[in-house]
Amino acid sequence: MEKKLPPGLYIVATPIGNLGDLSQRAAETLRNAERILVEDTRVTAKLLAHVGAKVPMVRYDDHSRDADRTRIVARLGEEAVALVSDAGTPLISDPGYKLVRAARAEGHDVRTVPGPCAAIAALTLAGLPTDRFLFLGFLPAKAKARSDAIAEIAPVLATLVIHESGQRLANTLAALSAALGPREAAVAREITKLHEECVTGTLGELAARYADAPPKGEIVIVVGPPLEAEAVSDDILDRMLDGALARLSPSRAAAEVAEQLNIPRKRAYARALERAR
Repeated sequence: MEKKLPPGLYIVATPIGNLGDLSQRAAETLRNAERILVEDTRVTAKLLAHVGAKVPMVRYDDHSRDADRTRIVARLGEEAVALVSDAGTPLISDPGYKLVRAARAEGHDVRTVPGPCAAIAALTLAGLPTDRFLFLGFLPAKAKARSDAIAEIAPVLATLVIHESGQRLANTLAALSAALGPREAAVAREITKLHEECVTGTLGELAARYADAPPKGEIVIVVGPPLEAEAVSDDILDRMLDGALARLSPSRAAAEVAEQLNIPRKRAYARALERAR
């Protein structure tokens, strides 16, 4: 017999595709909560039916008002309230942190029921360094804002993890390639589902692959950290310089490419002068 949950807020991770990934503890929490906060009642209703949970659902998302949050927090002293997203771990590129912060401020118990997370799952599939990584969620949709965001994180010495949609994938990969150079990358999609795949290559190669064939499904882009200076071959440097020299002077082309490849500007400028002759 399942036990009644103590009052408080329960952050419950849900499957990102395969229902078999829902933990026993998560299922028990959903069955025994007195209220479940959801992004979309239609999505979560299917999960609740799967685990046999007959619990009232309350909509809670990015459009929820401060008053809604206040009412929820007021219940936490007497009710066990579960927070879920449509898929994966709540608060990771999903609403919720303000609720957790408010609950803690009022002294309520906050517990996590960990489980699936698309960003972490993609990172494990990509075969790229995992000792340090930066999760960026979705990049801005507009080109200028997206370019600015990429430029801001370009020097970060970490693997980058990015959510993206199929229709925007090629443009985002092209923007990443233009700003970051030929970094190793991976595109993981439909993780844990029937058509799961993880395609690897340089950012440029992946941009070309998806240019005329936008994929379906949930997508995560994983980008390797900046190339070490000694790892950048002359072939890669020359290819980057040739593209830059088509529109810039040798000095400016060298500066741009040196920053993209994380190499000394002096080396790039010497090669640029040779290529410009």
